[in-house]
Amino acid sequence: MANVLALHAVCRSVATFLQNTYPEQVAGVTMPECRFDVVSAAQLAQPPDEATRITLFLYRVTVNEHSRQPRPDPRRPGALPPLSVDLHLLLSAWGATAADEQQTLGWTLRQLHSHPILDASSLTPEAGWSADEVIQLVPAELSTEDLMRIWDALEPGYRLSVSYIARTVRLDEPVSPDARPVVATRFDWARAVDGVSS
Repeated sequence: MANVLALHAVCRSVATFLQNTYPEQVAGVTMPECRFDVVSAAQLAQPPDEATRITLFLYRVTVNEHSRQPRPDPRRPGALPPLSVDLHLLLSAWGATAADEQQTLGWTLRQLHSHPILDASSLTPEAGWSADEVIQLVPAELSTEDLMRIWDALEPGYRLSVSYIARTVRLDEPVSPDARPVVATRFDWARAVDGVSS
């Protein structure tokens, strides 16, 4: 389970994994230099530069359908069970040429197909992941109409894109003590004899 920083941490973890594993060459072909950026809608609205990049845009968050009524944790009586959510990511290719866009997106698809699991060692630490935490990256079927609606709501023109779902991110409530801490002070009484305490 993780804290409220988990949504951004998952996006950053995917981008960092792709950036760290991006090769200089594939099958003897030199790959274009590429950045992997997590972006907001406002950042997508800015004029694109000429750099080749893959953007990760979190366009939707949904409550996981299989975890809507989770069981309470018997180790934490009275605590709310974690909220399980799925993150819907749109990966888009940007480049000066069709080859740059298609090669980098093709490599990204293959890399996520080969490595669809992010475990605690791959997730950025600020979310406070538990040691057994696992996030699965699943290709999502996004209709042409839904894809066009997303791009119509954004400022730039359409870019070659693919959708993934990161599941399941479990958001836990902050751990707080059951009661206020007890402050104890001990007094030691002594009897004074001839002006000297004993």
